[in-house]
Amino acid sequence: MAVYTDINEVELKEFLQAYDTGTLLSFKGIAEGVENSNFLLHTDRFPLILTLYEKRVDENDLPFYLGLMQHLAERGLSCPLPLPRSDGALYGELCGRPAALISFLEGMWLRKSEARHCRELGAALARMHIAGQDFSIRRENALSLKGWVDLWDKSAARADEVQTGLESEITDELALLEDRWPVDLPEGVIHADLFPDNVFFIGDELSGLIDFYFACNDFLAYDLAICLNAWCFEKDGAFNVTKARALIEGYQSVRPLNAAEIEALPLLARGSALRFFLTRLYDWLTTPEGALVVKKDPLEYLRYLRFHRSVKSAGEYGLS
Repeated sequence: MAVYTDINEVELKEFLQAYDTGTLLSFKGIAEGVENSNFLLHTDRFPLILTLYEKRVDENDLPFYLGLMQHLAERGLSCPLPLPRSDGALYGELCGRPAALISFLEGMWLRKSEARHCRELGAALARMHIAGQDFSIRRENALSLKGWVDLWDKSAARADEVQTGLESEITDELALLEDRWPVDLPEGVIHADLFPDNVFFIGDELSGLIDFYFACNDFLAYDLAICLNAWCFEKDGAFNVTKARALIEGYQSVRPLNAAEIEALPLLARGSALRFFLTRLYDWLTTPEGALVVKKDPLEYLRYLRFHRSVKSAGEYGLS
């Protein structure tokens, strides 16, 4: 979440006239994240999240994102729900941007996770994958191999400004992944961005998943690989195999991986590390000064990528 577009009270109140939300009491921008402009609204009835869709979000994808949240909630997954307007639409327009009101999910994200939280996450991820199997709308992953190449083409010329030798290293890495990327793993709807700040807990109990704006159709095990990167490295860059084992065990307690998924997991983890390195690098190089956005260090994911290069089998992730 982030703020790229400022709004004022007059514009917001006009927008809210199309919704049954009660009286607006206050609103404030949310600075975390890098994709959309987000605001926390308080009304005299309930809190809400207002999202203005920016940057890489295509308005044509909004029926997928918003419809997916409804679909998953109907199947028992705890996630935010889009509020319908008086005309039945799930989004409108504010400040020239597509905009939606989303229900507020109770809980908070963990600043320091432990293995038990990773196990809960793994089980929730598997439940999401199962719940999404009969979702009727399909969205291809715009940030898979072709998307990585496109991002790299926009960043390669300046990559060595971030670290010497980066242009050559990432060019070689992309060529290898294009050659070896799997083609026949089980697929379905994936979250594709399940970082700790998108997973809410109340105490030690997982209370819900948020921020489905990278969701798409791709390999289910790739989503698990993203979580390995997002949850199982410590602040000093060390890989925590105990967390990884708990994450995978939690996932397999709901949806067991097949042999091909297990074999592919190191390569999928390597690819997911590259994906987040590339988007962070692009944002690092292009985000304008003065935007209320927390830029994320791309070199963090370069270190993860280098770790995964050394992994010979999924057993090194704690998978027995």
